[in-house]
Amino acid sequence: MSSEHPATSRPEIRPWAALWSLVLGFFMILVDTTIVSVANPSIMEGLDTTMVATLWATSAYLLAYAVPLLITGRLGDRFGPRRVYLVGLTVFTLSSLACGLSGTIEALIIARVFQGFGAAVMTPQTMAVITRIFSPRNRGSAMAVWGITAGVATLVGPILGGVLLDGFGWEWIFFINVPVGIVGFVLAMRFVPRLETHAHQLDWIGVLLSAAGMFMLVFGIQEGESYDWGVIWGPISVWSLIVLGVVVLVLFVVWQRVQRGEPLLPLEIFRDRNFSVGSTAITMVGLSVTSMSLPLIFYYQLVRGLTPTQSALMLVPMALLSASLARPVGKLIDRTDPRRIATFGLTLVGIGTLLYFFLLRPDTPLWLLLVPSAVLGVANACMWGPLASITTFSLAPELAGAGSGVYNTSRQIGAVLGSAAIAALMQGRITAELGGDAASGVSGAGGAGGHEGGAGGAAALPELLHDGFAAAMGQSLLLPVAAILLGAVISLWFAPRPEKTRTHPVDIPADA
Repeated sequence: MSSEHPATSRPEIRPWAALWSLVLGFFMILVDTTIVSVANPSIMEGLDTTMVATLWATSAYLLAYAVPLLITGRLGDRFGPRRVYLVGLTVFTLSSLACGLSGTIEALIIARVFQGFGAAVMTPQTMAVITRIFSPRNRGSAMAVWGITAGVATLVGPILGGVLLDGFGWEWIFFINVPVGIVGFVLAMRFVPRLETHAHQLDWIGVLLSAAGMFMLVFGIQEGESYDWGVIWGPISVWSLIVLGVVVLVLFVVWQRVQRGEPLLPLEIFRDRNFSVGSTAITMVGLSVTSMSLPLIFYYQLVRGLTPTQSALMLVPMALLSASLARPVGKLIDRTDPRRIATFGLTLVGIGTLLYFFLLRPDTPLWLLLVPSAVLGVANACMWGPLASITTFSLAPELAGAGSGVYNTSRQIGAVLGSAAIAALMQGRITAELGGDAASGVSGAGGAGGHEGGAGGAAALPELLHDGFAAAMGQSLLLPVAAILLGAVISLWFAPRPEKTRTHPVDIPADA
């Protein structure tokens, strides 16, 4: 083992300063998964392009973000999480500048690919550093902050996007990342410590198999709606691509087991029961959280006539309560068994989403719709942190990067599944409630396309369609309810944290 750069004396490790430095970058990259959604019409007009091409600016980012996570997590173990994080942050910041300067939709899509790749390089390092620099007895609070950042950032994206769009123009949803990225770089250089690296050999066959399998699976699920789940090109259909992706990923797992060198994904991490349970549960969380927001935004804009910014502001109680309760819940994680906190949080998310199901009516007072938002705020605080904490609690330092890559990949796979499934379900429920002709008209006006938040700026529907459309959106919310309650059931299999490690300090290398 070695450190990223040997030093002559042991520097002071300031875990909380390092955490907040990393959270800034983590927050920024997750905001960018949703911030573009409200700007799609403006981008389409500004670059004189089609909606299909514009939506590819979002798809390209999500693909480039999700596909390499297994690989980039391992890079942190090999080259040091601090160094890899800084490289990713540099790529992300420069590509954000390129996005804002894009004069064509092709240039924007290419820049978004690099932006997504930078995000994929950064994300696993944030979780890996927390796992390695915080003692087990303090890690719950840190993971609570990290976890709630993931929840709040996806909500803040549409709010921030609406404000920047209304005040400055679509370019500024990308330009805003440049000063934030520079500040984040300086803070990370100052506060994130150099940690031990481990002399891993890069498994190139594993890299190729995991990248190819993830690309085919994610592309097929994410873009299936765009191709009506039919033929993509020549003999290749959406379903054949998805099946081939699954087959390649199975081959990847087999290769990790039989190869004689060092695997890209050490399968022994799945012997840790809590890691396996947590990675499965976070998949359900990603599916639920992603699929929940789209019916709500459509309801607010097409039935209630709210602007994109006003629609996003209806979620403010959720964001505020999630952020304010993160630290108290984190302290609770450190003092008690977090298993039941996670189960409670997951169940409460299901209850809050079910409240929306009952309240999504054309004549529901808007203030009343803030109640489930507040319930979800409490639920998020009790869900994200405990899940992350107990899932990674027992991982060895040399497996922190690989574990973080798997955990974040699971979350992104869930998000992709949720985006595709909610689009298909919404379209089906609209057709059932309004009939084929009316549903076609609704799709043309607002659309239930497979891209998150695609209805930015859509005009309100005629009043006679309000009842049916609101009912369809409410019924669609039963998907995230079912997914998150399944996650709550899965969380019942968590085992207690090992007693012997609860108060032991983490091992920071002397030459760090």
